[in-house]
Amino acid sequence: MNPEFWQARWQEKRIGFHQSEVNPLLIKYFSALKLPTGSRVFVPLCGKSIDMIWLANQGFDVIGVELVESAVQEFFIENDISYTVKVHSNHPNIKCYQGNLSGQTLSLWVADIFTLSSDDTGHVDAVYDRAALIAMPPELSLQYSQQVRNLSQNTPQLLLTLNYDQDERAGPPFSISHEQIQQYYGADYQIHELEGEPSTLNAAPEMAVTEHVWLLNKR
Repeated sequence: MNPEFWQARWQEKRIGFHQSEVNPLLIKYFSALKLPTGSRVFVPLCGKSIDMIWLANQGFDVIGVELVESAVQEFFIENDISYTVKVHSNHPNIKCYQGNLSGQTLSLWVADIFTLSSDDTGHVDAVYDRAALIAMPPELSLQYSQQVRNLSQNTPQLLLTLNYDQDERAGPPFSISHEQIQQYYGADYQIHELEGEPSTLNAAPEMAVTEHVWLLNKR
């Protein structure tokens, strides 16, 4: 990952990937994970996504990871959630912001996801990946998918991806093919495509883009 790139995007408010409404695909398909109330959901590269608000309001604890500290601060401030900050015992540059909403705990790590271990994230019941895999440059995608599996102990995932002609537009977001999904997850998961529908990128509405929803269940 390029920390300077993402720091600049947040500082300059070039965050078109941030949605002002809860992602409708999360609402439509999250029940496919069949999680009992109180489960812990891991949201990698979470930014200040209000999808985490929806998850808490449904009765789930949230554990997130975000590279840019200001994004995490804005999440708590904009949603009027009181928080505490804990510094990592071994890495002073890594922090965990924690607050509560609707009786659920939201714990957001400020860190490069590759620097964390499962001891940091703790027990995870499922992963919700809306904009993390597609934010990774191709040379890091496989490493990223492996890291998420390590942090979550191969728990089920609800994964959203985009597919388009990468030659027509440089990422992020990056295009992910069906073949890549099989390459990254096929050895550990049964892969089910729940939806694959036309979409449009705000930055390039003239492009043919499909948005895909994947359910990954541990083999």
